[in-house]
Amino acid sequence: MPSITRAFATTASPEAAFDYLADFRNAEGWDPGTKTCQRTSGDGGVGTTYRNVSGFLGREVELTYTTAQLEPERLVLLTGRNDSFDGEDRFEIERSGDATRITYHAEMHFSGASKLASPLVAAYLPLLAKKTVDQLRDCLDRLSA
Repeated sequence: MPSITRAFATTASPEAAFDYLADFRNAEGWDPGTKTCQRTSGDGGVGTTYRNVSGFLGREVELTYTTAQLEPERLVLLTGRNDSFDGEDRFEIERSGDATRITYHAEMHFSGASKLASPLVAAYLPLLAKKTVDQLRDCLDRLSA
């Protein structure tokens, strides 16, 4: 099960960071792999679902993401699934002096034939995490500009 955790600071307020991250449609801006992300049900709260199409290691992958947990200004937890993948994206948000600290944790579970890709994904994940964090920080910092 590949996973990665990264923490970074942003100039966005905890409120702005939470609002941005809670609307998973914004993944089109901060996730380098996301091609499209559309809300398919819900009002943005817990239980809201999104259709996410991403490019990953040369393949196009479609996932259904669900908002699993929201704690205003503290936590956004999304789960993604398809027939051969279960994943979790967790964003912990906390004020840190004049900045906001975001801890991003992504976890991936593969099943069936996709399990064979797990070692390749684990090797690629640090590079993907760096790109993701860089883009995410830039998007969040623009909220305070």
